[in-house]
Amino acid sequence: MKKLLLFLIIEFFLSSCTEKLPVVDDPGNAQYNLVDQNNRKVVFPELVKGKLVVMNYIFTNCPDICPLSTNNMRLIQERIKKEKINHIEFVSVSFDPLQDSPEVLRKFAGIRNLDLSNWTFLTGEKPMIDSLMRKIGIVAVIGDSTVFKDGRKIYYYIHTDRIQLMDEDGKIRKNYKGSSINVDEILADVKSLQ
Repeated sequence: MKKLLLFLIIEFFLSSCTEKLPVVDDPGNAQYNLVDQNNRKVVFPELVKGKLVVMNYIFTNCPDICPLSTNNMRLIQERIKKEKINHIEFVSVSFDPLQDSPEVLRKFAGIRNLDLSNWTFLTGEKPMIDSLMRKIGIVAVIGDSTVFKDGRKIYYYIHTDRIQLMDEDGKIRKNYKGSSINVDEILADVKSLQ
């Protein structure tokens, strides 16, 4: 019995050491009914099933981290296309669905001239978005706000700065700092999962 237990322990450590990108988090089988930037109903993660996913979390009023993270997603997408790596999807989820309608997300992408051929922006009902954020470990807390003369109010979030790499089964393989990601690192990680 002791030999079997010792064998199993050694096998566990050897197998976990040889796996380049172990599973960091497994969001499970939850399904999220969302809408994309074209106001089409989609089910996430069903939308990207069978593909590697590079994913970030944003709100369009963000003055700093989200534009940097989104630009880094663009740089990753350009490199992946240049290196002819297929079956990769890019997803940006807004954690501010009250402000970030499909039209707002479409304009956000358009202003930045983003290639939406394999990049989807998602929003949805607040309880559904909040559930997704909790499940994947993204924290977004309303912080400061600005009130304009016309009474319009814009609020800002203090939030997790993250880009995630998900495998074909929807398991999170690695987390990166979205605003300052190393493009070469994520490219190598993508290649290791193919």
